[in-house]
Amino acid sequence: MSRMEKPETIRFSGEVLAVKARIRLIRSFDQVSHQYQGYTLVLRDDEAPQTVRRIAIGPGAHAKHQFRIGDRVSGTAHRVPDPATEWAEFYRVSRLRLAHRGPEAQQRPPDPEGGIAVPQDVYRADGHRRLDAKTCAQQCARCPWGLTMATEIILDQWSTSMRKWRFETHCYGPRGCPRYKAGPPRRVPGRKKPGMVWIDDDVERERLRHGG
Repeated sequence: MSRMEKPETIRFSGEVLAVKARIRLIRSFDQVSHQYQGYTLVLRDDEAPQTVRRIAIGPGAHAKHQFRIGDRVSGTAHRVPDPATEWAEFYRVSRLRLAHRGPEAQQRPPDPEGGIAVPQDVYRADGHRRLDAKTCAQQCARCPWGLTMATEIILDQWSTSMRKWRFETHCYGPRGCPRYKAGPPRRVPGRKKPGMVWIDDDVERERLRHGG
């Protein structure tokens, strides 16, 4: 998109199918950090029921409304400028309106079939494990813990052109979920020479989580 082009703006209205935390993962070989950006509403579009839209909202909007499956919402939003860097398709929401509440049964802590996504500091404290991509799509579509995260890989910290992007699936939920499947460890390219790879198998994060 050139600097003179205006981002596409849409009006949206639809039913919430899932509420996901919007967390960006940043990798620099064996170093991992995160940006906690808010939440993504996964919506079935009212005008095209076969269309699913992913709308990024801020943490304040979710704290206010406590969005849940079955809610009906509307508003306007801009298309994200680079789809490679965002799982959400639209952001910069305005005129966000909660028109109708979903089932009262969804007013509960998060689980594989929905519930209310927790504050982002809970995600930060709990940490994540890798999640098999197929399992995430088929078993975790409604779960606030199962996330598809835009992942920035920094090959050279001094050069912004030496960056790669990909999507990774991770689980922030309780250990012992019967639907969980880890999938293969993540391979992260190195910065110093071609072919250099670090294998992220979650061992270090699990050790820190348990105070090891």
